[in-house]
Amino acid sequence: MFDFHDKIAVITGAGSGIGRATAAFFHACGARVVLADINAAAVEAAAVDLGDPERSAWSVYDATDPDAAERLVALALARFGRIDQLVIAAGIYERQNVASMSDAQWRRMMAVNLDGAFYVARACARAMLASEAGSGAIVGISSVAGHQGGSFAHAHYGASKGGMLAFVRGLARDLAPAIRVNAIAPGWIDTPMVAETLRGSGEAKLKAIPLRRIGAPREVASVAAFLCSEAASFVTGESVIVAGGAYMG
Repeated sequence: MFDFHDKIAVITGAGSGIGRATAAFFHACGARVVLADINAAAVEAAAVDLGDPERSAWSVYDATDPDAAERLVALALARFGRIDQLVIAAGIYERQNVASMSDAQWRRMMAVNLDGAFYVARACARAMLASEAGSGAIVGISSVAGHQGGSFAHAHYGASKGGMLAFVRGLARDLAPAIRVNAIAPGWIDTPMVAETLRGSGEAKLKAIPLRRIGAPREVASVAAFLCSEAASFVTGESVIVAGGAYMG
């Protein structure tokens, strides 16, 4: 475990899956956490489950709204005075073949997965740079699909996650040396977002994973914690693949 007792972390997509596991992991490491998600009931429940209202806050958050990112930062500053860590886990995963994809479906994927990353990274980076420490760490949750281009009927998802990888590298250059920025590219992780896909072809997916199992959200959360910790103090602009060996490209 990492010692985050002097850290304030903002976690988007914290109502379920990787985001929720990340909020719980950072909190267990001692951080004060601000949980954000578009699902009000889910994010409130996630915050309640932490069992420590003095070290947590939550907010309903629409990743596609730049003003929501600013309100989220304002909440973090009002409650805890600064922001040290940001994990961008808000995202969607929707199936649609390109030939029959509507403009709205394409735009929705980009708006949530890529525009949303920009809005919250910009808002949090400003707060980090303006703080007394003038530093921080940002982790964007991408996907193996960002490297591979996405599975069948998920080209828009792959494009959005490939964009996240490129955005993280550019952001790392822009914000260095004050703020470190890295990405995580998970493979198949047991989350509600991919549950339907896994039900339909879970056995085939397992055969392609050398470790012969689906990953757990906590296994991604622990990598996010590493990248935000002093143990990764010389790591920036990188992407860590967490896929059980399924991608060795």
